[in-house]
Amino acid sequence: MEENHKPATSSSFKKGDDKEESSEVEKPEKETKSEQPQSQDIDDKEKEERAGIKHTLQKSYDDIETFLSKLENDAEAPDIPEFVHKYVDLVEKKLSKHEPLFHDDGSFLKVVDQISRLYKHLSDSDKAPLINRIGQIQQQAMCYLEDEFRSLLEEPDLKQEVVADQHGEDQSTLDQSKEESNFSGYSYQVIPKLNKIAKEMIFGGYESECCEAYMVTRRNIIDETLNKLGYEKISIDEAQKMQWEMLEKNIPPWIKAFKQCTKVYFSNECRLVETVFSGYPSLSTNLFSNIVRGVFLQLLNFVEAVATIKRSTEKLFKFLDIYDTLRDNLSTLDGVLPKWAEELRNEMTTTRCRIGEMAIFIFCDLESAIKSDTEKTPVPGGAVHPLTRYTMNYLKYACDEYKETIEKVFKDHSKIERANSTNKPRSYEGDSEKNKYDDENQSPFVGQVLRILDLLDSALEAKSKLYKDIALSCIFMMNNGRYMLQKIKSSAEIHQAMKDTWCRKTSSDLRNYHQTYKRETWMKLLGCLNVEGLNVNGKVVKPVLKERFKSFNAMFDDIHRTQSLWVVNDKQLQSELRVSISAIVIPAYRSFLARFSGYLDPGRQTEKYIKFQPEDIETFIDDLFDGNSGSMSRKKP
Repeated sequence: MEENHKPATSSSFKKGDDKEESSEVEKPEKETKSEQPQSQDIDDKEKEERAGIKHTLQKSYDDIETFLSKLENDAEAPDIPEFVHKYVDLVEKKLSKHEPLFHDDGSFLKVVDQISRLYKHLSDSDKAPLINRIGQIQQQAMCYLEDEFRSLLEEPDLKQEVVADQHGEDQSTLDQSKEESNFSGYSYQVIPKLNKIAKEMIFGGYESECCEAYMVTRRNIIDETLNKLGYEKISIDEAQKMQWEMLEKNIPPWIKAFKQCTKVYFSNECRLVETVFSGYPSLSTNLFSNIVRGVFLQLLNFVEAVATIKRSTEKLFKFLDIYDTLRDNLSTLDGVLPKWAEELRNEMTTTRCRIGEMAIFIFCDLESAIKSDTEKTPVPGGAVHPLTRYTMNYLKYACDEYKETIEKVFKDHSKIERANSTNKPRSYEGDSEKNKYDDENQSPFVGQVLRILDLLDSALEAKSKLYKDIALSCIFMMNNGRYMLQKIKSSAEIHQAMKDTWCRKTSSDLRNYHQTYKRETWMKLLGCLNVEGLNVNGKVVKPVLKERFKSFNAMFDDIHRTQSLWVVNDKQLQSELRVSISAIVIPAYRSFLARFSGYLDPGRQTEKYIKFQPEDIETFIDDLFDGNSGSMSRKKP
């Protein structure tokens, strides 16, 4: 049916159709529930009239069908018999009743089909008045079909129970029908109705109205479904004005909506449109294209909006979540979208690349965060620096939760990473090129992690110089180095990626700091126990001996008081330090005490110069590195 054969638009016809009806036809229309009660005689008469129309239409159906066969088969149009005019009158009167026209027997669709065929085959005849009248009736009928089509689409329902004998079908057939229709969200009875209405509207020349009704309604339903998942449309302008905390809350619903669309909704939509518009493959493809394109671009626009916000390191993981979602669902989308969707695939790939690039920039911004930490106040007690905690927890979480994704991102966008990084990594073992952090044989991501660790180590060395006490700066470096090492070893993912080179180098550094600490503190204390100068001509010089005991007591008291305030949170490191201190101090003091204590006069002189027994020394050493003020007076018996 050509479009130019359609009479006035459906909206204009609806507004004016009441005026074209006779007063006899309008009478039933004015009978509403609000005007009841009317006389029983009128009600009975109305019922008889409606039953008569139905009976007459059914009786005329075969006659019209025979006439249409002649029109379709004869080269010359036959004369129009009187029953055609009467049939048109009956159809017009039925339409004017404004009562439910759709029944399970499909009688109304049969009538509409005949009206459309009459209009199609008589349009070239010289019966202009009759043709116009049939055209108006067809248009009114199509308005009813469109309303019914839209109404059925607007009410998807999967909860409707299937009754086995409702239409004389056996249970197995109905179960199969229900299973096949569940994908659409509509009951098994609705899908065939939608298909029949669509075919009738297309045959009658109302293809555009049918398609528009379908497309608008289905798009609205999908939007409502996504809203129920918590997804909200956010423009680029809105995203740039939102606080990150608010925007961040919208990312999980977007991920859920995107996955549902690619894995469920799009494939179901494809099956639904192909079922409703079966027999019209080109039409169903275009409809599916328009619906999916709108939804898909809307979802990608959200990602574009997120990609425009200001970068910061805490946003990395949400960007990686989005990247994962786009990457993981690309293959799924390929199975749903036909070849015509190449544009959408390209859009998705472009968006994914942009998010990947942003993720790399954010990860590399960790270097800038380390460089920008110019705090000049040393951490009390030489404890682990907040920068160390943040950086190592950040790297550990990234590797434990996102290593595969980050590896993929860095592999795909390594040129960006190399251009963005301003640090040149140092070698851990000699100057061999293959041991450089930017070794071409290692992954770009691991190279970037090593650069960050190297930069952090350099920053910590600079911060250690803020301590005036060299021993405390060594404690600071041991604390931070051990923290870094433990984080690396506690993450199987990052430890495997880093291998043992970095760990060996860091462990070696920790041993060196340990030796420097002992040399700066405890070896100086042991100098007080030096026997040189104590013997003169084979005799112990008591004043010198007293001064040695006095110096030892004062220095140990000062060390205990000071280093009890220092902090070593790692229990293993704390134990290692205490054990190593005891191993060099207690044997030397015990030996000195055993050798020279007898030269002091018993009583007050002994108590004055021998303040500590070896057991006391061990007890006080166990006070060190707790971060608490040490008091010898309360410790001594």
